[in-house]
Amino acid sequence: MAKQETNSDGSSVVSDLIHFLNASPTAFHAVDEAKRRLRNVGYVQVCEREDWKLEPGKRYFFTRNHTTIVAFAIGKKYVAGNGFYVIGAHTDSPCIKLKPNSKVTKGGFLEIGVQPYGGGLWHTWFDRDLTVAGRLIVRDEKDGSVSFSHRLVRIEEPIMRVPTLAIHLDRNVNSDGFKVNTQSHLLPILATSVKAELNKVIAKIGPDGNGETDGKKSTIYSKHHSILLEMIASQIGCKPDDICDFELQACDTQPSIIGGAAKEFVFSGRLDNLCMSFCSLKALIDATSSESDLEDESGVRMVALFDHEEVGSDSAQGAGSPVMLDALSRITSSFKSDSKLLQKAIQRSFLVSADMAHALHPNYMERHEDNHQPKMHGGLVIKHNANQRYATNSITSFLFREIASKHNLPVQDFVVRNDMPCGSTIGPILASGVGIRTVDVGAPQLSMHSIREMCAVDDVKHSYEHFKAFFLEFSHLDAKIAVDM
Repeated sequence: MAKQETNSDGSSVVSDLIHFLNASPTAFHAVDEAKRRLRNVGYVQVCEREDWKLEPGKRYFFTRNHTTIVAFAIGKKYVAGNGFYVIGAHTDSPCIKLKPNSKVTKGGFLEIGVQPYGGGLWHTWFDRDLTVAGRLIVRDEKDGSVSFSHRLVRIEEPIMRVPTLAIHLDRNVNSDGFKVNTQSHLLPILATSVKAELNKVIAKIGPDGNGETDGKKSTIYSKHHSILLEMIASQIGCKPDDICDFELQACDTQPSIIGGAAKEFVFSGRLDNLCMSFCSLKALIDATSSESDLEDESGVRMVALFDHEEVGSDSAQGAGSPVMLDALSRITSSFKSDSKLLQKAIQRSFLVSADMAHALHPNYMERHEDNHQPKMHGGLVIKHNANQRYATNSITSFLFREIASKHNLPVQDFVVRNDMPCGSTIGPILASGVGIRTVDVGAPQLSMHSIREMCAVDDVKHSYEHFKAFFLEFSHLDAKIAVDM
């Protein structure tokens, strides 16, 4: 049995979160880090393109698009038709992504054409030291044979910036507010044209910068600045001409840290929702790491981390896709081929939809409903909405709260003000699409969707402990409550 990377005490959980955040500038990297952690403790990867041969007491995972990952551990007493105990979260966060043609030259500057992804607080992206990270499609040629590989890339140092306009040129910005036109104002500056010429980066591909290499035009150079392509290629050890395509995004270079006068906060980007992704993943690993953990388990313990939640989940790898239903179906049918058993399994299953929650903001207290003001250090927040923007009901909230009570873990409730719109999560999407009982929860945080967010160290610990207790005890607790009987 592989050794776990950290102990389960509170301080190690938080330091482990910091490591996870710093290793995960994009959804691609978050899934890659999740894969590494799962493999280190003995989880085996299965492929959706192939047949699965699964066994009770074994642990598996699969990925889709390398931005969604599903990991599951099958109880030793599992039989087809038994339930799945799932924590679902998401790997994506609001950011600015490079356009397919990112090459922009204005006023003597080389800029990067970007488009906003999700509902970000875009003013927070100004005056930050930025870099790029993401996925490349690279041409590999060996012995006259050509193949194409998926490669992850991350440039560590700051290479670009979105500068604000000086107040002298916008005297009313403080009174009228900082209004961002994402088409014209959000372009990062990469270099000056003069400096790029002096460094002879453009000269490497022809005097016009259009990619004349050995008399043959390179399409990739016509779409993106050569200086950017050279840096990306150097990072992964290939030639710029071997880069066929990419999905890159701008990333803040400031690392995630523990801060505050009492060292009580986590300061980081992407807490929404990598914090919940990490806590659920670590809880699953620690609840399935030994042979005895699955000895009396009759169900399947699962974590599903989806892409594209921030833009509605409607993609081949989002929560609105068949990913979850496919996983439940394939696991069930691996043990017995009977379509009725899947329907029975779904009704015996339970989903914890884990997405960060809004903590009470001391400077905007009027934005919270008086009786529902989640506090930092107060534990996981159970989210309620009568109009089903969250999928919580009295049964699902009771079950989740009962686990907390048994372990002396704090729990809070959240309802949005009646005169404000309510956000949503993957919870209602999976509840309606799969038919699975669902509770919506999340750790409280401030600055949600900013480039730099914050949450409490204590709530990271509470979340991990609550999720781990859910995996260890839910099947026994669920047997004690009768509904629809």
